Amino acid sequence: MAPTYHRPAEPTPAQFPKGASYAPATGQPPAIVGWRDFFSDPRLKGVIEAALANNRDLRIAVANIAESRAQYHVQRAALLPSLNAQAGATVGQEPLSVLGGSGGLSGASGKYNEHIYSAELMIPAYQLDLFGKIRNLTKAARDQYFASRQARDAAQITLVSEVAADWLTYGADEALLKIARDTLASGKISLDLTQHRLDAGVASQLDVSQADIIVQQARFDIARLTTQVAQDRNALELVVGAPVPDALLPDALVGDPVVLDRLPQAVSSTVLFQRPDIAEAEDQLRAANATIGAARAAFFPDISLTGSGGFISTALSTLFKSSATAWSFAPTITQPIFDGGVNLGNLAYAKAVRDASVAQYEKSIQTAFREVADALADRGTIAERLAAQKALTATDAQYLLLSTARYQQGADTYLNTLIAQRSYFAAQETQVAAQLTYSLNLVALYTTLGGGLDTAPTAR
Repeated sequence: MAPTYHRPAEPTPAQFPKGASYAPATGQPPAIVGWRDFFSDPRLKGVIEAALANNRDLRIAVANIAESRAQYHVQRAALLPSLNAQAGATVGQEPLSVLGGSGGLSGASGKYNEHIYSAELMIPAYQLDLFGKIRNLTKAARDQYFASRQARDAAQITLVSEVAADWLTYGADEALLKIARDTLASGKISLDLTQHRLDAGVASQLDVSQADIIVQQARFDIARLTTQVAQDRNALELVVGAPVPDALLPDALVGDPVVLDRLPQAVSSTVLFQRPDIAEAEDQLRAANATIGAARAAFFPDISLTGSGGFISTALSTLFKSSATAWSFAPTITQPIFDGGVNLGNLAYAKAVRDASVAQYEKSIQTAFREVADALADRGTIAERLAAQKALTATDAQYLLLSTARYQQGADTYLNTLIAQRSYFAAQETQVAAQLTYSLNLVALYTTLGGGLDTAPTAR
């Protein structure tokens, strides 16, 4: 009764975008590895392990798997008949004057003691699934179970990505805080030197005020970034679900990325099908498709079988003798004739759910395609941006060194030194941001391609 399932056509191009803005493609699908192999920093690995053990969202996803599995087992049990054992005894007493009808036994007096004992095996209302109603409901429950497992895998990938992003962000803000502190230290030295030059009559109060601008700006940035680092740690511990020891926190993020750049590019969008969120959407679609079969089967007769067999006797001592055997068999056929449109409504509802599931499945693929395409576009230029920014920072450092020397020798005003200090400070901040973007891009590309699990995604 269920429609034959066909996977909907991909609502996206067969290949990811190409061009100068995108990373060059190798033509090979990415070799997705577990997060333990992808992330190289042992501290980050420790934080991810803690998150996988303590995160409440992941616990909810695991509980949802157990719930769906139990519902599937309950529904599957309907395919088999139930067999119950029943033993009973009836003990009663009636006046003989009322026994045998409304007039009782004429002229009889006394009482009648009744003793009936029984032992039976019973099959209560076993439904013959001739039209596939129970089988389709069982298949729908099974696909819902599969979807819950895929949802758990998707939740883990998201969790690993969030932990890595928060951990890297904490390191970036620590780097910015270190830059602000270094700027404050150098600014104070410059301010003291300028004050001495003022006292010696070779500098002006304007020079002192300009030197003090750097000091006060650095003080402000230190206070702001100190708060930001504390908030970053709170965000990280919320995702982890437990306090994060200081030993697992990153140092200032100023060196090489902490993730391994081992992601070959994929030119075929079929790589998206390894993402668990898309597999989850397809399992939901399969379940909706099976529900249509159950709704169609409701228009056909229900055939139920009820039977029992055992022993009935008025004396316990003779209960299991052959003369006490008893059995019954009661087949029932029920054909819907008029139900006020309930079955038609259920069928229309099942088809509408299936149509919505198709749209949701296609939207999941389109969203995944957009996420991967964006990550590829960012990756195509991020390395060049980072290299250019490092070169710019080095140039600004040289500019500051030269302008400071010229000022100290009296060959230039302090204004150029102030400009150089601000430029160098801004270049350092931009370099940290570019370094963070580089690392986050690798994490994003890895997770959007379906990575993030320690092992392969849950198989059907």
